[in-house]
Amino acid sequence: MSSTFGTCLRVTTFGESHGDSVGAVVDGLPAGIPLTEDNIQTQLNRRRPGQSAITTQRGESDSVRILSGVEGGHTLGTPIALVVANGDRRPSDYDSIKGIPRPSHADYTYKVKYGVCASSGGGRASARETVGRVAAGAAAEAFLRERFGVEIVAFVSSVGGISASTPMLDGADSAASNAISQNSIECIDLNTLTRGMVDAYPVRCPASESAKAMEAAILDVMENGDSVGGTVTCVCRNVPAGWGEPVFQKLEAMLAMAMLSIPAAKGFEIGSGFAGAAMRGSEHNDVFVKKQNGLGTLTNRSGGVLGGISNGEPVYFKTAFKPTATIGSHQTTADYEGNDAVLKPTGRHDPCVVPRAVPIVESMAAIVLADMALAQNARMR
Repeated sequence: MSSTFGTCLRVTTFGESHGDSVGAVVDGLPAGIPLTEDNIQTQLNRRRPGQSAITTQRGESDSVRILSGVEGGHTLGTPIALVVANGDRRPSDYDSIKGIPRPSHADYTYKVKYGVCASSGGGRASARETVGRVAAGAAAEAFLRERFGVEIVAFVSSVGGISASTPMLDGADSAASNAISQNSIECIDLNTLTRGMVDAYPVRCPASESAKAMEAAILDVMENGDSVGGTVTCVCRNVPAGWGEPVFQKLEAMLAMAMLSIPAAKGFEIGSGFAGAAMRGSEHNDVFVKKQNGLGTLTNRSGGVLGGISNGEPVYFKTAFKPTATIGSHQTTADYEGNDAVLKPTGRHDPCVVPRAVPIVESMAAIVLADMALAQNARMR
């Protein structure tokens, strides 16, 4: 079950980076949800390679086909099979390095675990696997939007040392807010952010000065045969109170699991995150106030989650991604026998993964929230 995620909503992805196709099977989505290939294609287009000069130039159209579970533009309540063909495959790019485990890739660990690893690309460890996640996430998001009005928007919040800060949805001049804003060029309002605003920039940072600096940094590492990492921040608005299954399936725990399962993800924080560790309780506590639709909190340093359960405030979190492991310069390493080897650049890869990680983060968030929504619905029957 290592390729399956979720309990009430189960998503299984399949396919390798240079195999015939990739995709997903989504099981547990209720009947009657509006869903078409066009709905799914919109998100896949945001993930696909070759979008700009700062992404890999692998030429994939990533056209999705719905094989089952949908009829007349609505879900049937049965398993939904989604498939995307791999068109621009070049397994021969990897012929010269078959005996060398690539630094910071999964070649070595897959071979240790399974006794074999994919002969080209990263196989299941490749970011190509996330095509199935994005397709499945688009289906999950259709359910969340139809039944609850949930809105999920992610964006690039940093590249290397360049960042755009996000006020903690409260405007408070706190230590955590100051820590988050340090070294930031501009601030982004998570309450009003839209995907259109995010996609207006190739780097997917909806702040013009920050976006320019980030893009320049990515182009610089490309020119020097290197790569750079960054972070993606995500906000989920209109999430009802009550979602999350303590104690081992807390909402933030499942979001962390989902985000850290994405290739190249190395860190996760929700709400004030690590900056909150520098605060006192009197600063950090979100006091309750009466709001139009009931009880709410004056601030939102908890990131919309208390005790592992959503509290009705926006859920927001950040995921950190390491620099792309494949770089455009030679690396001195060792082959599988332990002999000295020189790894020459091969294949086509992103110099920075975060611009294309945005829809992946959104999709995994949608899968988690849909799973939590269905679990809560089952509890209330």
